[in-house]
Amino acid sequence: MARAISTFNPDWVSPPGDTILDLLEEHGWKQTELAKRTGYSTKHINLIINGKAPITDDTALKLERVIGSTAHFWLTREAQYREGLVRIAEREALRTEAGWLKQLPLKEMISFGWVRAFQDKGEQVAECLRFFGVATVALWEKEYGEPCAAFRTSDKFENLAGSVAAWLRQGERSAATMKTEAYDRGTFKEALASLRTLTREPAPEVFVPKLIETCARSGVAVVIEPAPKGCPASGAVLWISPEKALLMLSLRHKTNDHFWFSFFHEAGHLIRHGKRLRFIEMEGSLSNEHEEEANQFARDWLIPPQDARQLKTLEKTEAAVSSYAAHQGIAAGIVVGRMQKEGLLPWSSSLNKLKVRYEWVHPETTAS
Repeated sequence: MARAISTFNPDWVSPPGDTILDLLEEHGWKQTELAKRTGYSTKHINLIINGKAPITDDTALKLERVIGSTAHFWLTREAQYREGLVRIAEREALRTEAGWLKQLPLKEMISFGWVRAFQDKGEQVAECLRFFGVATVALWEKEYGEPCAAFRTSDKFENLAGSVAAWLRQGERSAATMKTEAYDRGTFKEALASLRTLTREPAPEVFVPKLIETCARSGVAVVIEPAPKGCPASGAVLWISPEKALLMLSLRHKTNDHFWFSFFHEAGHLIRHGKRLRFIEMEGSLSNEHEEEANQFARDWLIPPQDARQLKTLEKTEAAVSSYAAHQGIAAGIVVGRMQKEGLLPWSSSLNKLKVRYEWVHPETTAS
């Protein structure tokens, strides 16, 4: 877990006038002398020194000639001062929005390295707004709260919108940096045939790069990110652009039968459904026509219907299931999961040992 960043961000900022006073002291001048040499009134010089009057282009040139440094220095000093005032005001305003952080899985977002940790609540709010790419909490509600409401397919989702939004946003961020070809449905469908055999590879460090690379060639950015607390999602599909789709997986259930069924389920959405739709698969969600179509796609793609009939008479032994899986060219764990889903095997079956459990290690941020 990353420790909170303790940066020195005081609730005050030094005006350019502090530097002017230092230079006046070096010259042995009073403010009246500076006024006389610049042609300004003493009152105006005092306003500049106290930060109540800005250093303009004309003023910067006069200060350059009279007390030194460059006009660029004085204009930069002025800009930094004004920016500092804005940041202080913003930080104070954002502190009043700190309650928003309770809607987010902040602990996990920090642990996963999605955002940095700050001790100051205003800075933490600003950091999370940067993560979501929005300027205000009100805009976050509109950009992420309202769209996520469309996926409120179970009674418990009401309290999970922030967690789901954070998970999806991380997917968007990751996909945005991935290079992909323009989406082509035919190319993607061809890719799925080769990916079917990839289910037999037990090591994620081997198959994940191949999965990502293969899908990228057909315009699909595959992103695998852990689901934070409060996000019961196993997968999602949305369009980053008309030519780039995001297929996101969470590894929520970890075993290979769940992982690959989730992948082909999401692939089914891309193949069968339009680009205007977004899908999030969540535990406890209600079924609908699109989800049933995606389920059917995944089932039939992994085990074709004509071959699936054999499952009813397949001997329930490790050797028989392994042989059947080898003949199909898929992982044995997928066959076990399919038989359990259809009631041909109990969930507690000893054949669960044929399933491969993936250990997904996400790099955590650390502080030295």
